[in-house]
Amino acid sequence: MTSTASLTSQERYTTGAIWLHWIIAALIALNLVLGFFHEDFERPVRAAMMSVHKAAGFTILVLTLARIAWRLGHRPPPFDPVLKTWEVSLARLIHGLFYVFLIAMPITGWLVVSTGGRPVTSFFGLFDIAPLPVPRTEDAHELWEEVHALLAYTGLALIALHVAGALKHHFDGHRHLIGRMAPWVRTRYRQRP
Repeated sequence: MTSTASLTSQERYTTGAIWLHWIIAALIALNLVLGFFHEDFERPVRAAMMSVHKAAGFTILVLTLARIAWRLGHRPPPFDPVLKTWEVSLARLIHGLFYVFLIAMPITGWLVVSTGGRPVTSFFGLFDIAPLPVPRTEDAHELWEEVHALLAYTGLALIALHVAGALKHHFDGHRHLIGRMAPWVRTRYRQRP
């Protein structure tokens, strides 16, 4: 016998967690596009793109810290019982790695700027962000550029795993799992006996 039931508030992430998730996701997508393709443009456009890239990176860092604080005060919903033990372990690992990525990526970007020729960053023209107190050497700059680029590819892999996992469960018939974080997805699902 099957029945239809709505997702309860205990089965969904809080509204704050959902908003933070999707705003951060949009900023990451923007920054990956700007980071990977800015070299394809002329100098003035490239400079504007990188200015937005840097400010968005700082925004990601602040919102990630807010998300961590939110998570400490608002317990996330338990994993759905349809998930196998290895799927829960993999989900926990990927979520943990995402938090490391979301902090490490902006900090390494800040280190790239701090060790470069123009260490002051404008935050969307509102105010300037001072450089980190690190030596400004070419070796340090190149090192942090490499780490930042490596983290970008790591982030792409994490995003691919995250999306693949969500789609796998969706197409396996566990459509309600996406509704836990995506407010635009129908929040009704079929319970199995």
